[in-house]
Amino acid sequence: MSTIYNIYCDESCHLENDHLGVMVLGAVWCPKDAAREIAERIREIKVKHGLNRYFEVKWTKVSKGQSDFYIDLVDYFFDCTDLYFRGLLIPDKSLLDHQSHNQSHDNWYYKMYFTMLKQIFRPHDQYHVYMDTKDTQGARKIEKLHEVLCNDKYDFSRSIIQKVQLVHSREVEQVQLADLLIGAVGYVNRNLKTNPAKLAVIERIQKRSRYSLRCSTLWKEEKFNLLRWVASEAAL
Repeated sequence: MSTIYNIYCDESCHLENDHLGVMVLGAVWCPKDAAREIAERIREIKVKHGLNRYFEVKWTKVSKGQSDFYIDLVDYFFDCTDLYFRGLLIPDKSLLDHQSHNQSHDNWYYKMYFTMLKQIFRPHDQYHVYMDTKDTQGARKIEKLHEVLCNDKYDFSRSIIQKVQLVHSREVEQVQLADLLIGAVGYVNRNLKTNPAKLAVIERIQKRSRYSLRCSTLWKEEKFNLLRWVASEAAL
């Protein structure tokens, strides 16, 4: 029997000229039937810690006064059997040479999103993909991504990957959770150590996942799956 899954995507430092070497793409996914209950549980955790139920979770907001809240969120993710994470880490964008590969940065961006998402898809299930709204080019980007994803699976009728849609992260708890997890991956790989609260959250993710957040996980790891992608230029 097939299942419909919702996939909630976010990205960090994806622009070509942002002078930030580390880029992370990530997706939190769950069965569609569980999505509402998961969102409500996350809101309950917010209220438990004295926050408004519609407070927007963001990695950039992690601070000493709220470290317990963010650690609770991490524990909820790992304890919830319906939640999964897949991330793709690009450790150094400065090594990219788009010209030699006859591609634009946008083309490469789609390839990376495809690489990140393709491992989630199974041919007998259906998927709804939700992406955080980042810029005015969002509608064009998601249509192109939908096309690329479907073509790879020969899903020309879009019966497997049924939709790719823009959402606002402030309205979708699972996108906020994706932001938190990719933020942690990015922080580790930038070798930052100035925020003790962020370091505490990272330590909890490392403990619960049993991974360093610096390297690829086992290929078939389902709960917390990470691919470290290195440009071919790095080997030259």
